Parts: sequence; structure tokens; C-alpha cells
Amino acid sequence: MKIKTLFAAALLLLVCFANEAKGQKAAVKSNLLYDATATLNLGIEFGLSEKWTMDVSGNFNPFRFPGGHRWKHWMVQPELRYWTCDRFAGNFFAFHALGGMYDVGNIDFLKFKVLGYNFKNMKDKRYEGWFAGVGAGWGHDWVLSRHLNLEVEAALGYMFTRQDKYKPYNAHTPYVKDHNRHFFGPTKLSLSLVYVF
Repeated sequence: MKIKTLFAAALLLLVCFANEAKGQKAAVKSNLLYDATATLNLGIEFGLSEKWTMDVSGNFNPFRFPGGHRWKHWMVQPELRYWTCDRFAGNFFAFHALGGMYDVGNIDFLKFKVLGYNFKNMKDKRYEGWFAGVGAGWGHDWVLSRHLNLEVEAALGYMFTRQDKYKPYNAHTPYVKDHNRHFFGPTKLSLSLVYVF
């Protein structure tokens, strides 16, 4: 069932892309904030109509860090954008979905609490699970040259996650299994370098 759904979504995107192909503008991008956390990422954006674009980004961090720190995850985030002026320039409003999986723990650089989620607990624990959510936000593209833009975006939304908790962080048997959490807050924050075709 999942394969059929993914195939139908890809076919719909292809049809939308083909309808606009004649005067098409497209872009590839990298979020510099994800780069700073050693997360590989790539975004592709293409026009659907005069004011609408589709942005699809993917993030992946497979690395093991010294000292037993874990920050492994992957995420996919499709996003529909409405531009107030021209595509790929100026202000836009965005509506996105997101989903992925994670395995994080032994992290002591996040020492704060956000909307009921205490990141201080990640020093001696490990969390492994999946998440899905939706969000809406605002962004702006500055045109730097004919092909290069700088883009910022911030979004808020809702995420659901199901996770297993491990204590200590390197344990192999969870002490809390299938723990559900609901999160309301930031779902996207980006500072991206964009190459426009």
C-alpha cells in the first residue's frame, strides 16, 4: 500500500512539473544550519504555476561521533509554497509535511526546555523512534546574483513521535517502549544557499 501511495504522489508531481516545463524555473539548495550539525541535506524546488512552487528536501545523518554521541536521523519534508511576488524571489508562505526516523543520545549541548520537551534529559538517555507532522511558515529569498539566492524560513506546527527510551544511552534494551509524544512548536528553521536554474 505504501509503495502505491508513493508512486501516485511521484506521478502527480511529474504531471505538475510537465505542465509547467516550458517556462520552468527550478532550484537546488542546501540548508547551512543542517550543514553545521554534520547533517547531509539537499532540497529541490520547482514551479507549479505563476505563484506556486513545490519544495522537497531530505536530510540524513549516518555518522557516529567521538565519545559515544548519537545524532543519527533522516527526514523528508515536502512543502507547498505561495509567493507574494515572483517565484524564487521575495516573500513566501509555506505549508509542509514531514516525517523520518531518529536514534539520538548522549548529547549534552542541548541544555534547554521547549514546549514541555526537556532536552537536558538527553545526556544520559537515548531515544530511538519515528515521527510525522505538519506545519506552516514564512520565508524570504534574497537574489544575490542571476543564479544564486539566500533563503530564510521559519515554521511552526505539530509532530507526533513514537519512541523507545534507553537508559543509559548505550543500553540495548529499552526501559520505556512505544512511548508516544505530541509536540507543538518549530518544525522548520532554515538558512539556505539556493542555486536557481
